[in-house]
Amino acid sequence: MILAGTIAALAAGAASLPAAVRAADEGEPYANIVNLPAPEWSVGDWINSPPLSLEKLRGRVVLIRWWTGPGCPFCTPSAPRLNALHRRYKEQGLAVIGFYHQKSGEPVRAKEVARLAKKLGIEFPVAIDHGWRTLRRYWLDRAPKEAWTSVSFLIDQEGIIRYVHPGGTITGEDAGRIEKESSALLQTRRRTR
Repeated sequence: MILAGTIAALAAGAASLPAAVRAADEGEPYANIVNLPAPEWSVGDWINSPPLSLEKLRGRVVLIRWWTGPGCPFCTPSAPRLNALHRRYKEQGLAVIGFYHQKSGEPVRAKEVARLAKKLGIEFPVAIDHGWRTLRRYWLDRAPKEAWTSVSFLIDQEGIIRYVHPGGTITGEDAGRIEKESSALLQTRRRTR
């Protein structure tokens, strides 16, 4: 009887978790990443913001999106959707951050990245992920070999990865899922205060 009550209580608690958290326990393809602490990032040359760290953003929900340019077919249609999330939820505690990763062998120039960000209309903070150091720690060292590099991570207020969008274009459906997951995490924060 005690065991049955404990199981029921655990099940009731699980029902209040965001879907991405539950999915990771139910065979989600990125279960080796979801529900683990997000590594601190090693990026530089911030645009639209002073330098930020994951530790400084503790207490906020963080959405990271890696992007590149100038000819990224996934980044151009994704930027407006990320801007919309930034505008709608920044005052509620969502920090949208773009990490630029250069794909050509040429040196990365902060002025060029700033120009690309402006061309895409990016309103949120952007940093340059030199040598893909942070992208490797978050994704490439743990993802399937065929993984895109335009990946997105949703991190909760405690620094735990709660959702992974595996890359490519953030479609309207994907943006809806990211918004739903973000909103659930933001609501969790309000309930625990």
